Amino acid sequence: MNMMPAIVQNLRSRWFVACVHLGLWLLLYLALTNLRGKAPDLHEADAASVAVQSPVPVARLEALFSPAIWPKSLVTTNLLNPFYTRHFIPPQAPVPPPPTTKKIQLTYQGFYETEGAPKHAMVKMGDAYLVAAIGAKVTANLFAADANMQALTLTNTAGLTNILSLNTKKELEVPIQ
Repeated sequence: MNMMPAIVQNLRSRWFVACVHLGLWLLLYLALTNLRGKAPDLHEADAASVAVQSPVPVARLEALFSPAIWPKSLVTTNLLNPFYTRHFIPPQAPVPPPPTTKKIQLTYQGFYETEGAPKHAMVKMGDAYLVAAIGAKVTANLFAADANMQALTLTNTAGLTNILSLNTKKELEVPIQ
């Protein structure tokens, strides 16, 4: 216990602090004066190059892992692999046939008639506009049968009719061509 106050007293003494301060300034001076020292002489080494030898002989490792050295199965079987099962694989669903029809949106926009020519119906199909004469083909198998101020009558080769009201979208199913 008495030793601790003696160490503390020496560390707090002015002589010790002055010596440490002077020693640090001396180290700084020596470091700054020797900063511009001589650079080491660097030159290429003159050594005879010898082929590098591998510390591990790897030439025989290829034969170590060759499938020819492993023992063959004594019994050849046609049994299934015990680590493979088809139990969890669902049966494959049949591929559905490709569609034969598609849906199109038609909007009847009106008609016009000129002297000596048949009526022409204006139909909007999707984003495109079509102008078809009465009796002419509008789309795949739809023909314009009649047009008036309120509606357009479309018919197909089977004799089925569809009526499009003026400025009303209607979705029709037509065969894919």
